[in-house]
Amino acid sequence: MNGDGGPWGLLTSTPLLGLAAALGGGLLIGLERERRKGRGASREAAGIRSFALAALGGGIAQALEQPALVALGALVVAALGLIAYWKSHEPPPGELVDPGLTTELALFVTYLVGVLSVREPMLGAAAAVVVAGLLALRERLHRFATELLSEGELHDALLLAALALVLLPVVPAEPWPLLGGLAPRTLLGLVVLILLLQAAGHVALRLFGARAGIALSGLFSGFVSSTATVAAMGVRARSDPAQRAACEAGAVLSTAATWLQAMLMLLAVAPAAARALAPAAAAGAAVALAFGALRARGAAAVPSPEAAAHGPLRVREAALLALLLGAVTVGVSWAQRSFGALGLYGGTALAALADAHSPVAALGALQAAGTLSAEAVRDGALLAVATNSVSRSVTAFAAGGAAYGSRVALSLLLSTGAAAAVAWALGSGPV
Repeated sequence: MNGDGGPWGLLTSTPLLGLAAALGGGLLIGLERERRKGRGASREAAGIRSFALAALGGGIAQALEQPALVALGALVVAALGLIAYWKSHEPPPGELVDPGLTTELALFVTYLVGVLSVREPMLGAAAAVVVAGLLALRERLHRFATELLSEGELHDALLLAALALVLLPVVPAEPWPLLGGLAPRTLLGLVVLILLLQAAGHVALRLFGARAGIALSGLFSGFVSSTATVAAMGVRARSDPAQRAACEAGAVLSTAATWLQAMLMLLAVAPAAARALAPAAAAGAAVALAFGALRARGAAAVPSPEAAAHGPLRVREAALLALLLGAVTVGVSWAQRSFGALGLYGGTALAALADAHSPVAALGALQAAGTLSAEAVRDGALLAVATNSVSRSVTAFAAGGAAYGSRVALSLLLSTGAAAAVAWALGSGPV
């Protein structure tokens, strides 16, 4: 063996490894195209050999470190693709062919994969796998776009992408005194987080369908408003007693979402406070999930409540929650400055009567601004969830009657008690 690693070092040197990745990627993509090439006069012009050569040609051009040669090769491949596309529009009489550009575009992309593979072999190989996968999933992607995806879902997906990728990066990231030290980007980020949770719930419901039923709907609805979910499930349980167990499961699982969303919000705003709250929140969520699963066991499966024609995002509710969060942040900040710890926890408890998420996020924003400790945020979050549990219990009795209300209230008591017990056992109980 020589000093540079001998035969193994020669084999794994960047140019040779890159050329091997280029050839492998071209063969993989070409194999998929060969299976769809067809036969006879109307067959596609490019198959496994064409794609392998295109990728290898791109790799060689890049390995020679001649940018002009790389550009010339791209022009040649593009020209060949145009010629192949032109020929495909002249089928024999009586025969129909697909006028799509997929194969021609794939040939050009395969050339670029070869160029990339010499510079970054692992990245080039990954790109080849992605390209081959997209080509192989043609029928499923067409079916998803034309049959499974509704207009409302497409609209909401575009809206969510615009908020997350276009608007969020340009919103100011500096804290605003008018928002109690909360940054506008953080506020919008929380809105995007809520919408993402809604979208995740909708996708889960579409995937599992009737097997998910009311219980899964309740879990993901809880990320929007557990109180509203408890009320809606109570009304449904009262009107359809046969589905009472499923409705109780959905309501209880929505309370588990409260703990989970509190953790996600704090992770986005104040990670130190999220770490402080994590053990107690995990205990509370685990008890609620176990209670909800127990009630869901044996409940009749029902179709997903989401209609395919409507989009999954509740933008108005998310925007209202953001406005409420801003108002609560200002109020809690003022209460802390005016009355100290008593005002802080009093304002938190008062705000939590309507919604637990807003005061938790407000406390996290104050901790991020340096005006609160992580332990104070943890204690305030436990107080907020406990206070909101009282209002949810009252809502459960009013909406669903005594049997429904008693089970939801018992779950809330056990969940909140478990969280408080864990916090106390760790020597960090609420002040």
